[in-house]
Amino acid sequence: MNVIDSIVTQAASIAAVRRDIHAHPELCFEEVRTADVVAQKLTEWGIPIHRGLGKTGVVGIVKGRDGGASGRAIGLRADMDALPMQEFNTFAHASKHQGKMHACGHDGHVAMLLAAAQHFAKHRNFDGTVYLIFQPAEEGGGGARVMIEDGLFEQFPMEAVYGMHNWPGMPVGTFAVSPGPVMASTSEFKITLRGKGGHAALPHTGIDPVPIACGMVQTFQTIISRNKKPVDAGVISVTMIHAGEATNVVPDSVELQGTVRTFTVEVLDLIEKRMRQIAEHTCAAHDATCEFEFVRNYPPTINSPAEAEFARKVMAGIVGEERVLPQEPTMGAEDFAYMLQAKPGAYCFIANGDGAHREMGHGGGPCMLHNPSYDFNDDLIPLGATYWVKLAEEWLAQPADAA
Repeated sequence: MNVIDSIVTQAASIAAVRRDIHAHPELCFEEVRTADVVAQKLTEWGIPIHRGLGKTGVVGIVKGRDGGASGRAIGLRADMDALPMQEFNTFAHASKHQGKMHACGHDGHVAMLLAAAQHFAKHRNFDGTVYLIFQPAEEGGGGARVMIEDGLFEQFPMEAVYGMHNWPGMPVGTFAVSPGPVMASTSEFKITLRGKGGHAALPHTGIDPVPIACGMVQTFQTIISRNKKPVDAGVISVTMIHAGEATNVVPDSVELQGTVRTFTVEVLDLIEKRMRQIAEHTCAAHDATCEFEFVRNYPPTINSPAEAEFARKVMAGIVGEERVLPQEPTMGAEDFAYMLQAKPGAYCFIANGDGAHREMGHGGGPCMLHNPSYDFNDDLIPLGATYWVKLAEEWLAQPADAA
């Protein structure tokens, strides 16, 4: 494994920063302390910073040996926010804030990019500029979109942008990257069916919305099995059904809520259109009415082919071809998708292992993302940072027309 020695030497000090961030988790757009830690470290290493994009975002600006004169630039992104959940771990760096936890490893993402920043501060083996993007509010807040709306790519023009997420279950020392969709879009729906309530012993005197809702839920699955192409992926999950307050009363209304996941906007368009049609016409067939709400959250995360292949080659140079795996798409969602809509780039996975790295005092559950027993694997810090450094150096070493 071709890991940069100077990064390995500093890994323990960066791990201490990671554990400090883990112990002080902050939710979306509240990452004030975390942003302060990032800004303080970058400033300590002589890296100019810009603060305030996306409210709590931090951008580090690393000029190469040419002072950035080439005009070339690449962006490297790490998310900073935690999740609103209670941590089960009791080791020394466990969360000090009730109901908040770094259960997705964003503390580790920050640490890997900080380790790369520390190296860049001393070894500027490139011409151009590397932008270090520390982004708030990935967990539902759309921080990437907000940073873009605040002028991220206008203030810091870059040719490409890259992101990385730790991935439990893969053996440590491996990466995964592939072209095309790698994470899904996420949308939410709420459908309120309105009938006419009455006595449950006299159902003919009212319009019962419960069987209408049951039929609607089942019919939604025909969109997946009969409307979209079989080779296209899509998920419709009705996850909440709320109706009624008494056993002898037919309710006036039923509320359905759930989520939709797809890998393409085209399939998402189809699903939303057909769900609306089914909801409205099913109700009309039973002399009921409905209110249909459909909210699109994150778009699909789609790696551009050339940038994904470039990342794969960089990874292979570090860990070997056999340890760069195909990236199996997941129906989870990621707001880095907004950056990939605006710029070419790729979003990869770095293996977090199976949880054997966890210290005494970890919770009894599996070391999986969004699990209260999760902890980031600090052994990833030098490997992830080496990837960031090599990626930036090799990207900026390309001829401009090849990038």
